[in-house]
Amino acid sequence: MKILALMLTLLFAAPGSVYEFKLKTIDGKNFNLAQYKGKKVLIVNTASKCGFTPQYAELQKLADQYKDKLVVIGFPANNFGGQEPGANTEIQQFCQKNFGVTFPLSEKVSVKGDDISPLFKYLTTAANPDFTGEIKWNFEKFLIDENGKLIHRYRSTVKPLSPELTSQL
Repeated sequence: MKILALMLTLLFAAPGSVYEFKLKTIDGKNFNLAQYKGKKVLIVNTASKCGFTPQYAELQKLADQYKDKLVVIGFPANNFGGQEPGANTEIQQFCQKNFGVTFPLSEKVSVKGDDISPLFKYLTTAANPDFTGEIKWNFEKFLIDENGKLIHRYRSTVKPLSPELTSQL
């Protein structure tokens, strides 16, 4: 009985870091966040038809400026006001054409509700020095340290190149 309880605990234990998540890129390829060990990672829930959409340009500048120590990853989501209605190919083309996005994008995911992505469930419930709880809008940002642990969470109004964020890099 003790062995069964231990096995269930291990099976259903909360992930220890973001490195345990396996995802798909916007073009359908498998990727594992563990490939970014040793770098900070900025995870952002994005949308193409939002007032914060111009942040794509700053996210790209951030990715370029700090490429030796930071990876930016966009996660398109249609959870807020239907502001990401397109299919993955449309989203990818929009981001490249309008903002020159070359940083990684995941396939479209859900960042809240019953169908929330396991990664975002982890990010919104993991202990951090800022706040936990449901994502309020598009372009919330989660800064992950070099060991895969959440270290800061920023609301949508925090711009990618703001000192508030860049001082943590």
